[in-house]
Amino acid sequence: MARSQARSKRKLTGGRYHSSRTKRTQELAGYPAQTKLNAQLKKLSKRAIGGNQKVALLSTNIINVADKNGKCVKTEILNVVENPANPHLVRRNIITKGAVVETKLGKARVTSRPGQESTINGKLI
Repeated sequence: MARSQARSKRKLTGGRYHSSRTKRTQELAGYPAQTKLNAQLKKLSKRAIGGNQKVALLSTNIINVADKNGKCVKTEILNVVENPANPHLVRRNIITKGAVVETKLGKARVTSRPGQESTINGKLI
């Protein structure tokens, strides 16, 4: 069974929507990249609609951190401290947007989407 991003077959009330068509290729859902904290840099290139390429970041330990003045510095990630999306991702050292990571400069919040943009950008907090 394919993972789909199509509308649900059920209404909020529990009734059924009767589908006028089947699943389409553009509605297929991919699996999340789940970027891990690891010294080895790994990227995955996927084909998107129109032959475009999406590059997902699978593992890294580098982050671009911006301070209050807007100056960016490339630094190393030491640990994942907090993740409001899912607390279980902290134990597995998985980095998503909004995660708080500990760097050599201090704690930073991730502002980019590593599974979509293949880089990790953050802001000091």
